[in-house]
Amino acid sequence: MPSLLVLLPLLALQSQQLTATELSLGAVSSMARETFIGGELGLARRTSNESRAALAIAAGSTTGAAAARAQLTLQLLVNPAARTGVGVYGGLGGAFSGRRGSAGQGFVAVVLGVEGAPGQRSSWYAEVGLAGGFRAAVGWRARWFPRWWPRDGGPGGG
Repeated sequence: MPSLLVLLPLLALQSQQLTATELSLGAVSSMARETFIGGELGLARRTSNESRAALAIAAGSTTGAAAARAQLTLQLLVNPAARTGVGVYGGLGGAFSGRRGSAGQGFVAVVLGVEGAPGQRSSWYAEVGLAGGFRAAVGWRARWFPRWWPRDGGPGGG
């Protein structure tokens, strides 16, 4: 009976959807016929235990001209509740690239990434992908989880 009392809170946590809102800040580069280098701001929402809709907007330069990129992807998270180690994710979506004095272009976007401890409130991330050329991004991600998600440690860890 005492072991059942210990297991009930753990089972209750596992049955709830682990949603989260995420804010990312990082650096991005895209290399094709021209190279884009800039800073990136991302906003994402984990819509279920294993998926995330992510928007990344970047401003920088391409061959000395002001340029911007935007990317919207739906991502599959492999181990989203991990409190240690790394989490892996992949995604598919669309991207747009534009620069001063030139028409913008749209692309299909494919992303593969890793992030530190995806079940923690903040950590690093690194991703590569294809979106009008090879794309790489690195940065820091902050996460806001539901109130029932423990702030530190494992389930029930305050």
